[in-house]
Amino acid sequence: MSIRHIAPVPRKSATGRVAEVYAQSAADFGQAAFMMLSPAPELHAAAWAVLRESELAGLAPRTDKEVVAVAVSQANRCRFCIDAHTILIHALGEHQLAEDLLDDRVPANPHHAALTAWAKATRTLDPAHLPAPPFPADLAAEYIGTALSTHFINRMFSTLTDEQLLPGNLQRARPVRRVGAMAYTRTVHQQLTRGDSLPLLAGIPMEPRPAWAGDTPIGAAFAALRSAATAGATLLSEPSRNLLRATVAEPTPFSPGTRLTQRLTQLPEADRPAAKLALLAAVSPHDITEADVTAWRTTTSATDADLVRLLAFGAITAMERIEEAITSRTPTAPTDRV
Repeated sequence: MSIRHIAPVPRKSATGRVAEVYAQSAADFGQAAFMMLSPAPELHAAAWAVLRESELAGLAPRTDKEVVAVAVSQANRCRFCIDAHTILIHALGEHQLAEDLLDDRVPANPHHAALTAWAKATRTLDPAHLPAPPFPADLAAEYIGTALSTHFINRMFSTLTDEQLLPGNLQRARPVRRVGAMAYTRTVHQQLTRGDSLPLLAGIPMEPRPAWAGDTPIGAAFAALRSAATAGATLLSEPSRNLLRATVAEPTPFSPGTRLTQRLTQLPEADRPAAKLALLAAVSPHDITEADVTAWRTTTSATDADLVRLLAFGAITAMERIEEAITSRTPTAPTDRV
């Protein structure tokens, strides 16, 4: 994987919060997570926390949550995340399931098929098109958290990386996938203690928590992510923020192109480079180009951290709209069980 547009903090020279995230994610996930977010340490830590607390820890079967992550990534066309999560399913020993999901085939297991259909449909903004949740209400926070964290992370991978899991896309070869999965066999079977990522969020507001997550560590992690990502709002003018929110609030997913150009003309010319990056991060992250980033950088003295926060604000705005659709359809009964 190559990281684009920013220079990540190298693992060997990382300090403070970034070093702590690298260490915990290497132990719990099998690799240092989300290096492309490392220029913004609070965002880096919060993104790791929502992944860990939703997908890696908890009571719902890990395979189920990996199915959700793959299906959401399929809906968002995040190639890196599709490949990464199918390798984790291989590591869990579900080889045929991994291959079916990778090739976008309906899983043979009816429960996994229902999870796949639900997770893919979370990209829709119309709750009427979202199937009934195929999981118990007392575990809903883990499934919803996995879906929402994947929607956010997909957008950040698509904007800031080339989406190649291995050089030359070697993971497209089945033997490579099977061998690669062996490196994660131990970590995917670990029983992680819930809430261990929360100390990494010290100083980041963890209130208010989303109602669907209740008092679980998932709720604290998402509150921190919302706080860290919305810091990027300060990099946009108020008209740009309003345009972003209006675009993601439309009842069907927005397609860019000439329509995006037309919308940007509603803004003062000086506001357009930042607004374009945030809008594309929300609705079409694959379309962000080096020229788009360069156009923004020439209008500001902003840093790599600012770019990460700007893109994250677009991603969190889209995620919040998806969250609204999911939670209006999904009954939840979150608990603080450990």
